[in-house]
Amino acid sequence: MTDVILPCLDEAAALPWVLSRIPPGYRAIVADNGSTDGSADVARAYGATVVDVPQRGFGAAAHAGLRAASADIVCFADADGSLDPAELDRVADPVRTGAADLVLGRRRRTVRGAWPVHARCANAFLAAVLRRRSGVPLHDLGPMRAARRTALLGLDLTDRRFGYPLEMVLRAASAGWRVHEVDVRYGPRAAGTRSKVTGTVRGTARAVRDMGRVLRTETVQ
Repeated sequence: MTDVILPCLDEAAALPWVLSRIPPGYRAIVADNGSTDGSADVARAYGATVVDVPQRGFGAAAHAGLRAASADIVCFADADGSLDPAELDRVADPVRTGAADLVLGRRRRTVRGAWPVHARCANAFLAAVLRRRSGVPLHDLGPMRAARRTALLGLDLTDRRFGYPLEMVLRAASAGWRVHEVDVRYGPRAAGTRSKVTGTVRGTARAVRDMGRVLRTETVQ
């Protein structure tokens, strides 16, 4: 069994599709970060384990899901329908076979409007800084990723906001992990929902600010 952690804030419209696409052999853990639209109830109705996370922040939700997981290998993915859980094996298999320690999905748009230009540019900038700082050949700080649970916990991640995904890669690189990248499809969010990050310039700016703080404080050995 592999656990897949889905940080969630008001994704009731997307969860039915997302959870119905979870492959056999995976257990969905929805880390609910204070949803007011019934997301937790929808998740439970589709058989997911729900972790209530009162501390607000993407990192808080992701890390609470990690702590609640029990499988040897864990994956992370967005709960908004932009990523297809049917592709989880693409990130998990290299970890299972021992070919990699941390695998990130490099997002490839399925339609032109799936990834706003301001969000793509911010992601490309941060990935370039990451490559220079760490030497890890990543082009995308993709939200679909996989690693071994105990190893992730051993990184002692502390960011509880949008810097969490970047901190994970920086600390993994510092620990000498083999960090790989594979292509995954990236489509539009579920109808009637809006991203807290890529959907607005303000959300993207907040994520860049949080990740910039991590870049200033983390040193790759």
